[in-house]
Amino acid sequence: MAAFRYAYQKIVDLKSSEKTQAEWQLSSAIGVLQAEELSLAELRQKRTEWESKQHESSNEAVSLAELQLMQHYLEYLDSCIASKLTDVRQAERKVEYNRSNLADRMKDEKVWLKAKEHAKDRFRHVMQIKEQNELDEMATVRFKVSVPS
Repeated sequence: MAAFRYAYQKIVDLKSSEKTQAEWQLSSAIGVLQAEELSLAELRQKRTEWESKQHESSNEAVSLAELQLMQHYLEYLDSCIASKLTDVRQAERKVEYNRSNLADRMKDEKVWLKAKEHAKDRFRHVMQIKEQNELDEMATVRFKVSVPS
């Protein structure tokens, strides 16, 4: 019996490779998003700490310069947090883009795998018909040989 060879196997392999690459890109984008979110959380924690330091120092005798310095640092942290929020949103958009890209690649791969499976089913059907025809021919020949003329 002949072996099945799919004419478009290289396309199936390419689609599989594209899907794998899309998975890696999504994984990388998720890693970047997690790093940005962690950095944002650290900035927020640092701001909370400095805010409580400023609040505590208002109860103590602290110079105006120190209070102003704390206030400037809190404003700096606010601008860092705003910037980091922009980075997080950008990383989230990148993750969504990569998710969508992966979904498209998975659909492409599935379409080509289905086409390959259908081709394989047709091949099996043709081979079964050939095999049945050969068996029928052998049975006919045996019958003719066994029947006296």
